[in-house]
Amino acid sequence: MTDERFVLDARVVRMLAKRAFVAELENGHRFTAFLAGRDPEPAERPASGRRVQVEFSPCDLSKGRIVSAG
Repeated sequence: MTDERFVLDARVVRMLAKRAFVAELENGHRFTAFLAGRDPEPAERPASGRRVQVEFSPCDLSKGRIVSAG
């Protein structure tokens, strides 16, 4: 079994916790996005409205991992 993942562009809607956010794809699908790794400094956390790239597993589109904030 391969570990296939894909990356999509999304927009942060709001912050849930230090490392968890509600994000939305262009088609309106909302999901929980998490920052990977250590606890980020407040300046490193994406703000509401910011565009991010999120990595998903094809088996679960209810959550993803933020891989790039731009």
